Amino acid sequence: METTVIGCGYLGATHAACLAELGYDVLGVEVDATKRELLAAGRVPFYEPGLQDLLAKHVASGRLRFTDSFEEAAAFADLHFLCVGTPQLASSMGADTSQVEAAVRALAPYLDRPSYVVGKSTVPVGTAERMATLLAELSPVGAEAELAWNPEFLREGFAVADTLAPDRIVLGVATERAEKVLRELYAPLLDAGTPLVVTDYATAELVKVAANAFLATKISFINAVAEVCEAAGADVVDLADAIGHDARIGRRFLNAGIGFGGGCLPKDIRAFVHRAGELGVDDALAFLRQVDDVNQRQRQRVARIATAMLGGSVTRSRICVWGAAFKPDSDDVRDSPALSIAGRLHVRGAHVTVYDPQATETARARFPTLDYASSAVDAARDADLVLHLTEWPEFRAVDVAEVSTVVRRQQLLDGRNVLDLPSWRAAGWTARGLGRG
Repeated sequence: METTVIGCGYLGATHAACLAELGYDVLGVEVDATKRELLAAGRVPFYEPGLQDLLAKHVASGRLRFTDSFEEAAAFADLHFLCVGTPQLASSMGADTSQVEAAVRALAPYLDRPSYVVGKSTVPVGTAERMATLLAELSPVGAEAELAWNPEFLREGFAVADTLAPDRIVLGVATERAEKVLRELYAPLLDAGTPLVVTDYATAELVKVAANAFLATKISFINAVAEVCEAAGADVVDLADAIGHDARIGRRFLNAGIGFGGGCLPKDIRAFVHRAGELGVDDALAFLRQVDDVNQRQRQRVARIATAMLGGSVTRSRICVWGAAFKPDSDDVRDSPALSIAGRLHVRGAHVTVYDPQATETARARFPTLDYASSAVDAARDADLVLHLTEWPEFRAVDVAEVSTVVRRQQLLDGRNVLDLPSWRAAGWTARGLGRG
């Protein structure tokens, strides 16, 4: 089976390489010339563990190649995956689906035989129905150019594993024929025991945003509780461990800290709320506005705590920030809480030096006014305060004694609640976490 992947950013490049790994011939369609040339040379233009080797392997084998031609794509395959971006609109909380529509408009006129276009992008409910109509209108074969929706559930840092061994596959289809084709494509995964949910367009679209909204709610819940713990002198980590033993709740995503960021959770919950308003059920998701507010407040709260630790003003203080990516195992700094906090402190007059094992260059491109170091120890040199804001394993393994020799003041704020604070305190540091009394 031959397939195409339209849009070869984070989602598309991963999906294309993994389809090749499953044994399919894949043609990636990417209109950005710089990105396309990098991919064609077997290089991934972002950091994702395991993806570089996988992509290079299948570019070298000839199983995976890239083009900017929709006409070539239509001639190459009868199964096409849409993996383009759906960022937040500048004018509202809604999702911008213009790239999805543009891809359908570009591909459909060349579909001159029965074909399947499968959306993987995260879109507002109702988009698939609209794209199905547009596809049939523009394709020479009309309704024989069928649409399906197959949402992605990738976690940055685990994208390859999440594609090759997913915890579920969701297919939103309108016909048994489309379901049969996708069952055949995913047969290696289904035979390995991956659960399959076959449903309609609307449900498939809602699954992804509902999942992200639930995870965001869980994170904001524990961060709100952390604030209460701090005021009451309780320990939120022990509390999370205790309630996490309840099978109805679970321990995952109950780590209090500086909150969530990245290119998915923030914009997805906002788009979900916006779409609910368009459907006339605003009140149903009103709580998600508070989830978003709690998340944003964490960044302000950390900046306030840091200011208090520095005597009420950060002006002319030197602050070390460990972490720039919104999460470990990624170089993604979109809506990064770490960089948001670093930027706030810089604007207030602090000299801020950032170190991240993978995201230094992407961070520098977005926040060029901050300083950047080549190691955790170098970032801490002459610092009055060390902020741990992205939970890379490297920071847990830092030699406390070595860091102690380079800082100006031994003060640490663990914004992720994963460092061994007793060992820092034993070395003479003032060390605190969030929600830990």
